Amino acid sequence: MKPVRRRAPSLLIRRLFVLVVFLATLLLVLLAASTEWLTSFGAPPEGPRLERMQRNPRFFDGAFTNTRDVSTMSGDGGGWALLREYLSGDAQRSPGRPLPVVDPSGAWSTPPESGLRVTWLGHSTTLIEIDGARILTDPMFSLRASPSTLVGPARFQPPPVAFSALPELHAVIISHDHYDHLDMATVRALSAKGLPFYVPLGVGAHLEAWGVPAEQVVELEWWQSAALSELPIRLHATPAQHFSGRALHDDNVTLWSSWVLEGPTHRVFFSGDTGRAPEFPEVRERLGPFDLVMLEVGAFHRAWGAIHLGPEQAVDVHAELGGGPLMPIHWGTFNLALHSWDEPLEVLLRIAEERELPLLTPRPGEALEPSRAPTAEAWWRDVTAR
Repeated sequence: MKPVRRRAPSLLIRRLFVLVVFLATLLLVLLAASTEWLTSFGAPPEGPRLERMQRNPRFFDGAFTNTRDVSTMSGDGGGWALLREYLSGDAQRSPGRPLPVVDPSGAWSTPPESGLRVTWLGHSTTLIEIDGARILTDPMFSLRASPSTLVGPARFQPPPVAFSALPELHAVIISHDHYDHLDMATVRALSAKGLPFYVPLGVGAHLEAWGVPAEQVVELEWWQSAALSELPIRLHATPAQHFSGRALHDDNVTLWSSWVLEGPTHRVFFSGDTGRAPEFPEVRERLGPFDLVMLEVGAFHRAWGAIHLGPEQAVDVHAELGGGPLMPIHWGTFNLALHSWDEPLEVLLRIAEERELPLLTPRPGEALEPSRAPTAEAWWRDVTAR
């Protein structure tokens, strides 16, 4: 009988190794291409911008810091506890069907009668019409809150309107550089319109790396303000309690901010992402009262309560800011936490009813004038019931 030839084990191992290397290389190439060859990570601040940052009183050892030390403020639940909760939790983290959407184009065709109107476009993206100006906050129209177009948190709810359907804008404000608030593709599309971007200190380096002309970028530190060109509107960068970073090596290199929009007759507070910053009562004293207070309520957890408000802390901050109509943001778009997708609004509505707070709960795309808004409606329950 002719003996059977067996391939040498070493040859099989070498071929397997080559295959693994090839697949790993292919994966890296795909990931690099999906981040536009790492362009979406942004760029580090340099030159005069970095020198300005180094003069900021909150900048230490190459990074910005919060007024409070948030590292000692986290609740129970370390990394392993969070992983167990993620794997074993039974929360419905995304709705089973699309949320109801309102077409705002009709409302946008005429100025708000009261002089102030807000349209929620999902997550923390809003269009604020204030005393003749239209200002877009944290614009995010891409599919993923990620440096990659292939992987990362994807929207479970598309924007209520196409980017091309936006009306004429006067300015864009950015709260910080996380991917669900600073989206490269959307920034580039807005830059092509020649719009000015008002951003926290350091964030301009990302924008300029993406082709935004320097003259369209206005960087502000906490308590600094700037006027809109040819409009009687001032934008104030105010303190927040959060963090920043777009890559593995740039933690807190850029500043984060909340914002106050001030017109001749109206004032609006926009929180961006924040915990309960100790400066909020001072924001009220300096820049209040507010005709609209927009606070983040989603993506909260006891383990990161120092950097995300959640509904209960949002109610406390609302009081510290002096009250006014309260509108929740940072919810209903991405699965970024461990709670049910509608839990932030359920908790907030319950507390608002107990304390008789003026609460606005717009559907995606719904344009509301805070002084004329109807009573809060739990419209999301119909989505959950079906």
